[in-house]
Amino acid sequence: MKKLLISSVALLLGFYFISCNNAGSGGMSDKAKKNTDNAKAVTKMFETGDFSKIGDYIAADAVDHSGPKGEVKGLDSLKAAFAFYESMMSDAKSEDVQTVANDDYVFQWIKQSWTAKVDDPMMHLKAGDKGHMESIEVTKHNADGKITDHWGFMSMNDMMQMMPQGAMNNMNMGNPADSANKMNAAKK
Repeated sequence: MKKLLISSVALLLGFYFISCNNAGSGGMSDKAKKNTDNAKAVTKMFETGDFSKIGDYIAADAVDHSGPKGEVKGLDSLKAAFAFYESMMSDAKSEDVQTVANDDYVFQWIKQSWTAKVDDPMMHLKAGDKGHMESIEVTKHNADGKITDHWGFMSMNDMMQMMPQGAMNNMNMGNPADSANKMNAAKK
C-alpha cells in the first residue's frame, strides 16, 4: 500500500513539475504570453481612450458575446461599441487582479473604475458619479494571438446594483439556509 501511495505521489509531482516547466516567462508558453499581452492591451485602450490599434489585437470577425444588447460581431461593430463606451465614461482605470492564460484563452479578473460623463440609468449613475465593477473577462485567441471571442462575467453584487430599485424586495431573496429549511419542512 505504501509503495502505491509513494508511486502515485511521485507521478503527480512529476506531472506538476512538467506542467510548470513550459517555455517562456512565468511558466507560460510564448503563445500564452502573446495572448495575455493582447488581452491586456485591449484593457489598456479603455484607460487611454485610444482605440486606433484595435485591429492589432482583435480579429476582423471577432464576436463579443457579452454586449449589452446581445452579441456584437465584427471589428467595425466592436469599434462602434468601444466608441459608445468611451462617450459614457472618463477617467477609466483597470486593476488586473489576476490573469491566467494558455494557448487558446485568457482569463482576467479585473476591478474597474470610471467617472460617468452622462447619466447612466443602467448603472444608477449621474454624470460626474464614480462607478466601479469587478468582472472576469475571458478572451479566446487565434493562431496569431488576436482575440476572436470575448465573454464578460460580472460579480453578482455589481449585477444586483444594476437592477431596478426595489427589485430585490420583489425577488423574496433571503438567507439560503432559511429557504432550504422551509423546503425541507414542506417535504415532511
